[in-house]
Amino acid sequence: MISRDVLISLEKKLLDNKAIILLGPRQVGKTTLLRELVHRNELAALWWNGDETDVRELLKNPTSTLLKSYIGRHRVVVIDEAQRVENIGLVIKLIYDNIPGVKVIATGSSAFELANRINEPLTGRKWEYFLYPLSYAEMVQHHGITEERRMLNHRLIYGYYPDVVTSAGEEKEILQQLADSYLYKDILTWENVQKPQKLEKLIQALAFQLGNEVSYLELSRMAGIDKETVERYIILLERAFVVFRLGSFSRNLRKELSKSRKIYFYDNGIRNAVIRNYAPAGLRSDIGALWENFLLAERLKCLQKRELYVNRFFWRTHDRQEIDYIEEREGILHAFEFKWGEKNRNRFPRIFLETYPKHETTVVNRTNFESFVM
Repeated sequence: MISRDVLISLEKKLLDNKAIILLGPRQVGKTTLLRELVHRNELAALWWNGDETDVRELLKNPTSTLLKSYIGRHRVVVIDEAQRVENIGLVIKLIYDNIPGVKVIATGSSAFELANRINEPLTGRKWEYFLYPLSYAEMVQHHGITEERRMLNHRLIYGYYPDVVTSAGEEKEILQQLADSYLYKDILTWENVQKPQKLEKLIQALAFQLGNEVSYLELSRMAGIDKETVERYIILLERAFVVFRLGSFSRNLRKELSKSRKIYFYDNGIRNAVIRNYAPAGLRSDIGALWENFLLAERLKCLQKRELYVNRFFWRTHDRQEIDYIEEREGILHAFEFKWGEKNRNRFPRIFLETYPKHETTVVNRTNFESFVM
């Protein structure tokens, strides 16, 4: 079994009454991780699976009295795929507020806003974690840095979904099934998506524009839907953990882009499955964009592991001076340029360096990227 970094953090949170919420895309191993958590800590847990119709019906109109009768003597309640339960926020709140000593551990393959019609806040009642696809760091821990370095080109194409990583030779079939069967499941369940094929066209357009600034107007033309629907669908794709947005950094210069954004995928393999392109890294015209997506997705995993809380941006001016990625930490701007070619040297724009004197700059390439992602 490949060890997941977040497991230790989850174990530390078993000692209080706050709910543990484990979010992340479908098929990244949330259920497997919780079974390991329950087994390692010898927890006698009651399991509810939100994918099952009778469980959803059971929890449809919850009261504290009913929940007490369902839970009985159990001290731990696991709600798997909890986003499938309508008003899941209310269910968790009632247990926390009215049944002392019961620990709720819930997983969700989308943000609970999709199902939480009452919009019941869980502020102060939960610990929230994110389970990504497997990480470069976890695979280094699993079979060593030399082996994982050898797999880098492969990961850029097929990504880090657990079934993909553990099923050599079947990567394309597994990724295509993930992209076709699971990508939009929660969105189509809870949202009024009239034309799912338009949603698919939109995500294909996002895949082709990987690494570039996106225009909602241009995306609307490509997908055949209006601009407002494009924005709504992108928010839904974020809540279903398919993509994430990176906004532009702007403080002092009139030339800076202030309302622009880039959109990336949580996993390279899913991105390539959407456009059905599995050509090897050496033949890719989009290798720079794949490298950028890989680094940013791995950085998200790294930040959670290190428990670093940062503001994240890219930077660009109207005259096309740009920096791939910026982190703002404790008043310091950490600027990064991503280069697939090891010999590429990059000079950071002078206007940025002069305008923001509190900065650090790093070029991330194939020889030094481990310090950025581990």
